[in-house]
Amino acid sequence: MDGIPFEIPLFLFATFVGAFVAGLSGFAFGLVAASLWLYILTPVQTATLIVAFGLISVYAFFRPALKFSGGGRAGDAAVGLLNGALGGLTGLAGILVTIWCGLRGWPKDVQRTVFQPVAVAIFLMSAIWLGAKGTVTAETAKFFVMGLPCVLGGTWLGLKLFGRIDEATFRKIVLALLFLSGVTLLF
Repeated sequence: MDGIPFEIPLFLFATFVGAFVAGLSGFAFGLVAASLWLYILTPVQTATLIVAFGLISVYAFFRPALKFSGGGRAGDAAVGLLNGALGGLTGLAGILVTIWCGLRGWPKDVQRTVFQPVAVAIFLMSAIWLGAKGTVTAETAKFFVMGLPCVLGGTWLGLKLFGRIDEATFRKIVLALLFLSGVTLLF
């Protein structure tokens, strides 16, 4: 590859696949993308890019207009607090809320209605903190601009497939991603 370092195609591939998975499942962009990004980017760059791309997860344009009700406010609050702490520390903003939604047995559209705004809120707070700390460098901004088309394309494709899968397939995808995230975090 004359003139193109190996890192750039790897970065773009990981970005596209992460966005595709997030579009399909509603979460896990950071889990997927970071699994390769951490080989070529610093941890600070990785966390910054997860947060930045998470803020443009096209949520506002595609979120389902659903209302849900249910009990367990204390449980919801506890999971939200723990999820916020984990998201703030790692950039992985939706793991605990995703598990909680699955345990509640909600349909796939309702689950996305819950965990996507939670992730956006965590990403927004993290972006403010990272910006205030001065961790956003010109090189990180360059990666953001390069990866933006991959995020948009992958998210679009994932959302198209999301509309075509049934509840059972959605649950299997979410469980597989959670399993992979757990294994990834062990190593």
